[in-house]
Amino acid sequence: MPVSVLYGSSRLGASIETREPPKCFHDLNLDQVIAAVTAGRESYDLTPIFHSPLPHVVSIRYRQEVFRDFERSEVRVHVTWFAERMRAVREALAVEGKLYYALQQQRWHLDAVAEYCEAVNGLANRLGASELRSEGLRALRNGLDGYTHSTQFQSLCAETEGLQADLAGIAYTVRIHGKRVEVARYDGEGDYAAEVLETFGKFRQGAVEPRAFSFRSASEMNHIEAAILERVAALHREVFRRLAEYCERHRDFRDPLVLDFDRGAQFFLAWLEFLAPLKKAGLRFCYPDVSERTDAIRGFEMFDLALAHQVVVEGGQVVVNDFELHDPERILVVSGANQGGKTTFARAIGQMHYLATLGCPVPGREAHLSRIDQVLTHFEREEYVETLRGKLENSLERMRVILELATARSLLIMNESFDATTVSDALYLNRWILGQVMRRDLLCVCVTFLDELASLSRKTVSFVAEVDAEDPSKRTFKVVKRPAEGLAHAMAVARKHRLTYEQIKERIGS
Repeated sequence: MPVSVLYGSSRLGASIETREPPKCFHDLNLDQVIAAVTAGRESYDLTPIFHSPLPHVVSIRYRQEVFRDFERSEVRVHVTWFAERMRAVREALAVEGKLYYALQQQRWHLDAVAEYCEAVNGLANRLGASELRSEGLRALRNGLDGYTHSTQFQSLCAETEGLQADLAGIAYTVRIHGKRVEVARYDGEGDYAAEVLETFGKFRQGAVEPRAFSFRSASEMNHIEAAILERVAALHREVFRRLAEYCERHRDFRDPLVLDFDRGAQFFLAWLEFLAPLKKAGLRFCYPDVSERTDAIRGFEMFDLALAHQVVVEGGQVVVNDFELHDPERILVVSGANQGGKTTFARAIGQMHYLATLGCPVPGREAHLSRIDQVLTHFEREEYVETLRGKLENSLERMRVILELATARSLLIMNESFDATTVSDALYLNRWILGQVMRRDLLCVCVTFLDELASLSRKTVSFVAEVDAEDPSKRTFKVVKRPAEGLAHAMAVARKHRLTYEQIKERIGS
């Protein structure tokens, strides 16, 4: 079995790739990210790869190593060259499939194989002279070396080159007598192009500035051209017989190893291309240290990738944040000012964990994470009129499904869950849900206005969206690990606007 740059020697690719996006994608805005990453590469069908987290730490580290190789310009240049050649192969085959005349189809097929042979030999030679550090690319190099030296491939290249030379050596004459066209073997007739140039050369006055002209170059022949080609083939039956047999024998000429790398390489190139402008803007990316289970989980200088992409395009500044948990801490309770960056902070943690399971560089300077099997999200939804359910009932039903799916390896992100009910009911429901989370030992981020949730147990830890110390109405979008103080924030805002009890009494009295 060929070794894949995406999955190694395992058969994971066939078993885990899915076209359905994970349910967390919309809540985490990862649907926006992947749409931007894969734009222009639709023919490679990359989205199933991004929908499919890797189930083992060893697979994650394997893919990280390949990413590190791709980040080196020497390797990236070679792979980009190969990708351009393979794109030409696909384009030639696409044209072949649209053509009507068999002889023309055969020539396009021959040219596609010739482009393929050049691409494979070129990649093998280039990688052979490169220092490769990842197991994936070293295995690819070994596989290509064996393939290019195989009798089958060398025979394909030699036969292709021979047929191209034979076809290039065919010469014929076309004589036109009114509506009659005669095709014959070339027999040393004069070169009319040279005669025309010589005839009109005497009218030339001084140096002539070269000019470029565009000519129509349709891939499809008209019926006259097709008839001429058929007569040429009749004059050179042996060459065209071999061409027809060649195309039949080499209908499926592309090797699985080459096809797998052609697609897999685009996954790495697309992600690094998407990150390039963000890196240029000064944002940091890292390869997270992923373990099956670690007592310390942390991420430094992380950010919401979807938001950062938008902000950088608009020329704005991206705010980065840190988070850190130590055993027995498992639940981040994020409170603070409205529109202070709490949801963005939660999304960033979810994105970091999910992207880590793909083996991708993630937003942040440094990250140490436990491998998760899934990201589960509970964000508030509008009422479902078609199901006659209210907002609270729908929220409870979705949470029931989430808890059924959750395992000790899952990450749950709750964003102001059950805010459609009263404060007392919301507090009761959230306490009960977080109790279930603790019993299942889930990793959890809970964005809430209920400060009491931050002190439920030793597993909960408080993070607060900070405001400007001088002006509490201004958001800093920094989220820090410290005790919740919602009432203190409310009092600070009230004092700023002279709305405390004492200030109101004073104003009424005056």
